[in-house]
Amino acid sequence: MDWKEKIFKDVEKTKKASFIISKTSTEEKNLFLEKLSQKILLYQDEIIEANKKDVNSCIKKGYSSAFIDRLKIDKKRIDKMIKAIEDVISLPDPVGKKIWEIVRPNGLKIEKIRVPIGVIGIIYESRPDVTIEASILCIKSGNSVILRGGKEAKRTNKKLIEIMKVALGESLLPEDTVNLITSGGRASVKYILKLYQYIDLIIPRGGQSLIKTVVENSYIPVIKHYAGVCHTYVDKDADLDMAWKVVLNAKVQRPATCNATETLLIHKDIAEKFLPKMAELFRNYNVEMRGCSETKKILPDIKEATEIDWYTEYLDLIISIKIVNSLEEAIEHINKYGTHHSDSIITENKKSAEKFLKEVDSAAVYHNASTRFTDGGEFGLGAEIGISTDKIHARGPMGLEELTTYKYVIYGNGQIRE
Repeated sequence: MDWKEKIFKDVEKTKKASFIISKTSTEEKNLFLEKLSQKILLYQDEIIEANKKDVNSCIKKGYSSAFIDRLKIDKKRIDKMIKAIEDVISLPDPVGKKIWEIVRPNGLKIEKIRVPIGVIGIIYESRPDVTIEASILCIKSGNSVILRGGKEAKRTNKKLIEIMKVALGESLLPEDTVNLITSGGRASVKYILKLYQYIDLIIPRGGQSLIKTVVENSYIPVIKHYAGVCHTYVDKDADLDMAWKVVLNAKVQRPATCNATETLLIHKDIAEKFLPKMAELFRNYNVEMRGCSETKKILPDIKEATEIDWYTEYLDLIISIKIVNSLEEAIEHINKYGTHHSDSIITENKKSAEKFLKEVDSAAVYHNASTRFTDGGEFGLGAEIGISTDKIHARGPMGLEELTTYKYVIYGNGQIRE
């Protein structure tokens, strides 16, 4: 059996499983999630050991520290997986939820009801925690799932899928509700993207090259988890103590994530007072600063930012800094260079805050808070399957409801259209 035939058989089995999981009760789905939580706890040492092999292999190949951070699974991240499962168990099941209903003058009763999408394909790179988070959300929302993870996490992903299939079997649900594609190398991605009769939605999670490949080659609808060129703007009316704290957190708390701030904008009126201490805080965390010409007048020892820096998602301890003349210039900069992900304003001026929140065209906009909060768990959605930077169907952190569509259910008593 060649790799195409193997992938096709796995996808075909996942499609068949989707018809069963779509009508599975909330209680049955929650039973699976409870068993999965127990199995992850029971086999955590095996998961961590498999992950160590993946990590060591990537270290030897010279992968960046940011990449290794995304790949690594330790006890803390095992606990986070279990917490995510518990959160999803506690969330209401969206399947069957009535969105609205109407009774027409002719007596027809029309209901708009949430239903599963069907088969969801997740194409992702180094983060094996996505394997769990994506799967539990898909299954709780009545979908089956095809996972195509990166080769760098292949041992970890195989172990997690093995555990998941055991939990499905013990819950009397089809084990093919979730399948992992491991064969075919890079060519497998383009092949999967042609299977539109079996896969209903593709969600890519990874770097820009992966997402570009998926968008350009997919025969299947795509929701993009695109780059996070996130901004924090410190307004002239900011509480500077708050600003120093929030900006530092937004950059250094976990710089390898898509919701970390990559560009810092500062109003010219407070730049001389704000920047020296901010730079000192950044240096304490080994943050490389790249600034505009006005920034360099205050911080002459930092690198000069180029045009490309304003477009760059560093995913590392690097930040671009620009002094702006007004709130309007800050908004214009964000809408031009940002990726419509997450952007924040630090200000005590409510009018300025409202203008920023209204006019910045991003999935998540913040007032006096770190961009690092753009996350399904932090938003109360349980785990997340991704952060959509699209505008159609789903935007921002994608939870259970974003993994459903709807159908119209019409009740009549013999009506005909004249």
